[in-house]
Amino acid sequence: MSPRDKKFVLAGLAICIIIAVLAPFIASSNPDGLEKTAEDISTTQESNNYNAPMSDYIIPILGEDNPYGGVIALIIGILITLAIAYVAAVLLRRRKPESLE
Repeated sequence: MSPRDKKFVLAGLAICIIIAVLAPFIASSNPDGLEKTAEDISTTQESNNYNAPMSDYIIPILGEDNPYGGVIALIIGILITLAIAYVAAVLLRRRKPESLE
């Protein structure tokens, strides 16, 4: 990876971390339309949906009312997404064909 690309990736990562730190403190506590509809459906129908490990950006050890749990959950999600994208990029990278000698 070129130094320019590294700077670009690090700048993007820094922006993501800043948003992750600020988001729990400025987000609305009222659910939006999509979340409200999902809550209504899940309470009226019995479902066997998958339960996410950090649903609603809550880390069970820190409790539900701790906003720092949301920050940590967001940062963990960013790092996992970055790792998956990096592995996919490495696996899908074009390789130069071997020169014919």
